[in-house]
Amino acid sequence: MHRYHELRIPGRFEPLALAGRLASSGVFESHVVYERAGEFWFAGDRLVEVVLNRDAVRTTVDGRTTAQPWTGNSLAQVKQALADAGVSRWRAFGWAGFELAYAIAGRPDLVADQPLLHLAVPRTEIRLGADEVVVRTVDVPRLAEITDLLGTPAAPAEVEATPVEITADEGRIAYQHAVAAAVADIRAGQLNKVILSRAVDVPFEVDLVSTYVLGRTRNTPARSFLLDLGGWRAAGFSPETVTEVAADGEVSTQPLAGTRALDGDETTNLDRRLDLLSDPKEVYEHAASVKLACEELEDLCEPGSVTVKEFMAVKERGSVQHLGSRVNGRLATGQDAFSALAALFPAVTASGIPKLPAYDRIARMEDRRRDLYAGAVLMTDCDGALDAALVLRAIYQRDGRTWLRAGAGIVADSTPEREYEETCEKLGSVAPHVVRAVRELVEISA
Repeated sequence: MHRYHELRIPGRFEPLALAGRLASSGVFESHVVYERAGEFWFAGDRLVEVVLNRDAVRTTVDGRTTAQPWTGNSLAQVKQALADAGVSRWRAFGWAGFELAYAIAGRPDLVADQPLLHLAVPRTEIRLGADEVVVRTVDVPRLAEITDLLGTPAAPAEVEATPVEITADEGRIAYQHAVAAAVADIRAGQLNKVILSRAVDVPFEVDLVSTYVLGRTRNTPARSFLLDLGGWRAAGFSPETVTEVAADGEVSTQPLAGTRALDGDETTNLDRRLDLLSDPKEVYEHAASVKLACEELEDLCEPGSVTVKEFMAVKERGSVQHLGSRVNGRLATGQDAFSALAALFPAVTASGIPKLPAYDRIARMEDRRRDLYAGAVLMTDCDGALDAALVLRAIYQRDGRTWLRAGAGIVADSTPEREYEETCEKLGSVAPHVVRAVRELVEISA
């Protein structure tokens, strides 16, 4: 049985800066940073890995991998793999790709041979707060090393962003054609709503950690994350949560739908807010999303426990403002956090209504797989708690490529021009804050 050694360090800290320093220190081979409720969790290196693809759940402990066939739709095997890994008081961090939704829905034809979910129980976990840092590690020598790293004064980093161009004629035309086709399907009664997205490639090498730190100072997310795990590197400022489950079985989800831009002019922002609250298209889109969230929770919660505790509040999220609601319930006997994740994933606000016909449009009308986009970054605990952030407003890196991505909710009253404009508004949460990587020049003497 692996056990953690714990060290509490009181003081005054800047959690965001420390998270960035840990991620860029070179001490850890992999990492996940997850911000929730004013605290930053840093998960460094992998003690246990659980990886799910369309056929199997693979668990790696101490370098030894075992595989179990995956029966599909349920995530119970993932939960069991974590519980059986032999780690006392474990907590796992990782990601779920959007295509996991296709597998859960019984559409393996839409799923490539790719990891759909990747969770890791870290060798070292550091909780960064303003007044205390808590270090848990299975490697005792790491305690002194991390204490030194956290205590070493760091000169303030001066970074300058290189804004990414987010408009292009070719991308605009292709996206607007897809929107028009989706509107035609919706008006023909084939579905009610679908979220269509577009990607924007970043044409230069990016310093992802600096982009995360700078972008977080310019955004107001519900959650933020920075990860380097399973071949994926990403940083994001999530506007909403997909699933929140407390240890006592209280569950909630936070749909955001309906968008207007934010800028530095308070009068203009207020006018846009009032327009957002009164726009029939935006109100319908939001109400439909809340209705589906209620239905999904009712299928796994105690009868009568599902309530809408917040409805159509305006949430400011970086470069945009959204209509936001919160739906709560209490899990029924026999249901757990992974049941809730499977039921609510993917977020209705990033897929469509109904979800199955929306999946078909997304797979057919978008020019590349979504992968992390519109999936989730999450943390889950041995006590039954789980917190999953929707992966939007993010920058992605894989296989030598870096890109941004954003989408818009398409309903019967959508217009291609406005939906394209909305993607630009959302991209504005990340694109202006991208930091170009600087290569150090090394002088080689003859």
